[in-house]
Amino acid sequence: MKTIQIRQEDLQPGQKYAPAWWLIDAKGQNLGRLATNIADLLRGKHKPIFTEHLDTGDFVVVINAEQVVLPGKKTKDKYYYHHTGYPGGVKAVQAEKMLERKPTEVLRLAVKGMLPKNALNRKALIKLKLYAGTEHPHEAQQPKPYTPKYSS
Repeated sequence: MKTIQIRQEDLQPGQKYAPAWWLIDAKGQNLGRLATNIADLLRGKHKPIFTEHLDTGDFVVVINAEQVVLPGKKTKDKYYYHHTGYPGGVKAVQAEKMLERKPTEVLRLAVKGMLPKNALNRKALIKLKLYAGTEHPHEAQQPKPYTPKYSS
């Protein structure tokens, strides 16, 4: 049996290995376990044609991102840091406040940390579509429901 060598042209829409669309409901899901499943889908590690140097991943639509669960006391103890660019400009935001203000940002940062730190990271994050509520504008793509491997 020959080994299949995938090219970028084979991954374009309409081709044999075109990316699929998945719909994940984050309601009541553990943040870390959910982010791991999403990162695997975005990279394409669930496919037999996975190639490290190509973007073989699928599109992922996540609904109810505001209802994701942080286990233990992480809502109080976890902080998200960023720097303003000015001297002494380190800012910290508690996870609880981040979930109130920007509920999708918590999940986006968790998934971003699980992707490789290169150009494929930026391509994969474009394929991630996060929504705080149940409504999303991607019905035309007919996303298939996905149940995470490690659901809580």
